[in-house]
Amino acid sequence: MECDIAIIGAGPAGCSAAIKLAASGLNIVIVDKARFPRDKICGDALSVDVVNQLAMLSKELSCEFKNMAEKTASHGVTIYSPNGKSVSIPFLNNGKAKCGYIVMRQNFDYLLFKEVKKYPNVQIIENKAISETNLEGDKVIIQGDDLLLKSKLVIGADGAYSIVNKHLGKIRVDKKHYSAGLRIYYENLRQFHPNNYIELYFFKDILPGYLWVFPLSNNRANVGIGMLSASISAKRIHLRAKLEELLETHPALKDRFSNARALETIRGFGLPLGSKKRPISGERFLLTGDAAGLIDPFSGEGIANAIRSGRVAAEHATRCFSDQDFSASFNTSYDNEIYSRMWKEFKISRSLQNLCTYSWLFNFLVGKAAQSAYLKKLLTDALAEVNVKKVLTRPGFYIRLLFR
Repeated sequence: MECDIAIIGAGPAGCSAAIKLAASGLNIVIVDKARFPRDKICGDALSVDVVNQLAMLSKELSCEFKNMAEKTASHGVTIYSPNGKSVSIPFLNNGKAKCGYIVMRQNFDYLLFKEVKKYPNVQIIENKAISETNLEGDKVIIQGDDLLLKSKLVIGADGAYSIVNKHLGKIRVDKKHYSAGLRIYYENLRQFHPNNYIELYFFKDILPGYLWVFPLSNNRANVGIGMLSASISAKRIHLRAKLEELLETHPALKDRFSNARALETIRGFGLPLGSKKRPISGERFLLTGDAAGLIDPFSGEGIANAIRSGRVAAEHATRCFSDQDFSASFNTSYDNEIYSRMWKEFKISRSLQNLCTYSWLFNFLVGKAAQSAYLKKLLTDALAEVNVKKVLTRPGFYIRLLFR
């Protein structure tokens, strides 16, 4: 089989690229190792930016998402500091209430996947794992389960363990810029915020990571833990055992989870963080989403950036064909475009991640925010605006807080 563009991976990045390319007239093939609908290990939280990205991708898809029944609207976040104090922050933008959502990835990804199926120039191949991608002359040769595909350009959207990156790219695991995550669904869990605020627990033992509780319908929740891989090694932490210990014994959680029932075993996943600039393209290939390491270093959120990178990759791929240039030098403009849109926020998030290693500073900030309307508003604005978030990385800001 031959095509113009092969997209490896049908998650948010791959589907977004396919949707954006649908009007190009190019022959597109998208391949995924799973059969949809399928589960994806994740926190399931969709930021306000995800909603914005869907609208930019497709108005029809955005409307379908708004009408989607299997989602829980979340209007804010409650942050717990290591000493047990907390502050609740609503999602606002320019003073207007906004909301994110908690949607099981099985449902969210299937929504995008069904949109891709509408386009006649996009062929979908499910249940085929790719094992090799090799450059041969003016084609990329893609091989896998009973599959041989030749493509002029390949878009790697195959996640944290990307085969496209492994064979064609240069990104290697760096524990300083990589997190490990665990997820488990629970039912019979109560005491959620009336507006379904997501809950982030920054316990001292797991800094600069956190434990999360994200509310779902019918007293269910997505519960998990994420921690920097370098810190896991340095502190010799068994992450699964630590999650179980915190849920069973920590004063902030043990009573809530005493009657909760696990709906699955704990499952793990990797998070390549965007705290380091990497080459995300080369001759006849582009990397997107987790395959490109575009996860926010502080929040661990990657879905909005996956959709955004899929859109940008599609726009660049169209230029490759109009100019008939698929070279590594031409494709560096894709890297430049991605980082021009994302690097500023990644740098700020990396600085916040580093600050979170100091539990006393985290305690101080949350304690002050619980008492100060000024600081609470600043944190609210920081969630919506990257330039406000940058203030939190400046030492002078904390010095001035001492005297407020």
